[in-house]
Amino acid sequence: MKRQQAYKFELRPDGQQQRDMRRFAGSCRFVYNKALALQKDNHEAGNKFIGYVAMAKHLTAWRNGSETPWLKDAPCHPLQHALKDLEKAYKNFFAKRADFPRFKKKGSGDSFRYPDPKQIKLDQANNRIFLPKLGWMRMRLSRDVLGELRNATVSQSGGKWFVAIQTEREIAEPAHPSTSIIGIDVGITRFATLSDGSYIVPLNTFRKHQQRLARYQRAMSRKTKFSSNWKKAKARVQKIHTRIANVRRDFLHKTSTTISQNHAIVCIEDLQVRNMSKSSAGSSDSPGRNVKAKSGLNKSILDQGWFEFRRQLEYKQVWLGGDVLVVPARNTSRTCPACDHVSVENRQTQARFACVDCGYENNADLVGAINVLERGYRLLACGELAQSGRSVKQEPAEATMREVTCA
Repeated sequence: MKRQQAYKFELRPDGQQQRDMRRFAGSCRFVYNKALALQKDNHEAGNKFIGYVAMAKHLTAWRNGSETPWLKDAPCHPLQHALKDLEKAYKNFFAKRADFPRFKKKGSGDSFRYPDPKQIKLDQANNRIFLPKLGWMRMRLSRDVLGELRNATVSQSGGKWFVAIQTEREIAEPAHPSTSIIGIDVGITRFATLSDGSYIVPLNTFRKHQQRLARYQRAMSRKTKFSSNWKKAKARVQKIHTRIANVRRDFLHKTSTTISQNHAIVCIEDLQVRNMSKSSAGSSDSPGRNVKAKSGLNKSILDQGWFEFRRQLEYKQVWLGGDVLVVPARNTSRTCPACDHVSVENRQTQARFACVDCGYENNADLVGAINVLERGYRLLACGELAQSGRSVKQEPAEATMREVTCA
């Protein structure tokens, strides 16, 4: 099987290379925004969508025109790829996978991509990389890069420049070292509760830095915008945001790696995080209720990184030869694992589950993980989620394979 993998390293450019990278990123942003404005004007005129081939002709005219001759200083392929990014954004919007494309702002997500591997040279022995119109550049090579180069993306984050190198290589079909199956219920009090009774304590990275971040943001708001002191204050705020993101990403990678290595099949809920974290403020005509409490809940949900956790589990299980089963999340914490009774009254508190029918009691998150595991069994056995009860009862801490009868 072919395995595509990305390696991200910090670059160590000199002063001229930093200035060039800022100019290249600005040129790609300009092309993206100009093409987006052209698409909007074209749509308002009642014309059809402009494809990439036709838009590339406009790019040639912009590069050769008298108004934007500085576009020639940037490499051509990253500018062309900016048009491809815009076309992909429109396709995602038409397919209802994303919102309508928006104009890019300076200093927010500055990046550009070299899509042609023939123009990229990697010297791992000397910890350096060659990129068109930038030359050789040193980088912090923390591990070996395996496979053939496919593309390289240069990006800026927290005042530092990084390069993400995507490779592709042929590997043998993996066989997972484990044969166990586990159900996972994610939450806020417990980041992840496993159906075998264990659980993972959340980090709550944003909560730990929230007061200091608010203090620095207030100091930044008192500065004159775009002044030297304002830029220094902005750098301090960016440093905290970078720290929060790095700690959260490291925690999710370590957690997902441990789970994927120990279990061949992972069952997880199909949570719609975007809908769960929507604001309840409402409008002036119909204001929402409990807005402050819902705002705090939204912060806690987004602080956990549930979607990123699921994304990492999925690709790591593919690499190891395992699988991830996504099951519906409806009533997983309200269904009794002993008698299948479903009721809102079964979960009277956030942490405690007590069945009003048979009297079964346990931690609510553990009950949710057990029910997620059970739905995973049904999905494996039937190809769909059965509506009938279990054929065999089990204790809450058990996580062994057993026969499941479908309706």
